[in-house]
Amino acid sequence: MNEHSLHSPFLYPFYTEVVKKDNKIGFEEIEVLRKSLLQNDEEILIEDLGAGSRISNSDSRKVSQIAKHASTPARFSRLLNRIITHFDYTHIVELGTSLGLNSAYMASAKEDVQLFTFEGSTSIANLAKQNLSELNCSNYQLIEGNIDNTLPQWIENAPHINLAYIDANHRYEPTLRYFELLLPKITTSGMIILDDIHWSKEMNDAWKVLKKHPKVSLSIDLFEAGILFLQPDLMKENYILEF
Repeated sequence: MNEHSLHSPFLYPFYTEVVKKDNKIGFEEIEVLRKSLLQNDEEILIEDLGAGSRISNSDSRKVSQIAKHASTPARFSRLLNRIITHFDYTHIVELGTSLGLNSAYMASAKEDVQLFTFEGSTSIANLAKQNLSELNCSNYQLIEGNIDNTLPQWIENAPHINLAYIDANHRYEPTLRYFELLLPKITTSGMIILDDIHWSKEMNDAWKVLKKHPKVSLSIDLFEAGILFLQPDLMKENYILEF
């Protein structure tokens, strides 16, 4: 489906002005760093606490492999940046910091953004901190450790959340659990975005369940990710859109 099929006064401008209106200008420094990481063959030991990797069964992985296969694509990171700006979001949660490139895109959307990003692997978290420092990002807090433990602890005293981006444990049960943990803190004008909704049968099943959740008013399937709106005044609809 494309914009010519949309008639919703809320969805049409969101799709045409935010989803489809891409702009690469302003992110050059992040992309220079990405190119450097893609050429970095240093091997690090990682603790994979999620669904594993498609590229390696080893505990040792090259930084270049992580940058190529585990980092959010720049095109989607730019979309997250535009979403934050468009809706004037300030409190952002990211489950799955990886190398910090996507974190930088979100943290740089607005001066008053506060980003809380969670990473399970100590070695990857350390790399992310180095990268974010290189990019002069300071408006973030990186919560390190198994998200199954750190997220419930953090949620207890967490501020409100405008946007939660789930890109961590790509399995059915943890995805649903993270959603339910985050849900009470999401503002009524906020959203939850799931990465890799068609990555596996488990993720596909999780997406099917969550888009039917009673608190979800509108869902958009962009294939590589799914957007769940929680605004109660929106009509319950499920869309599959080109991105």
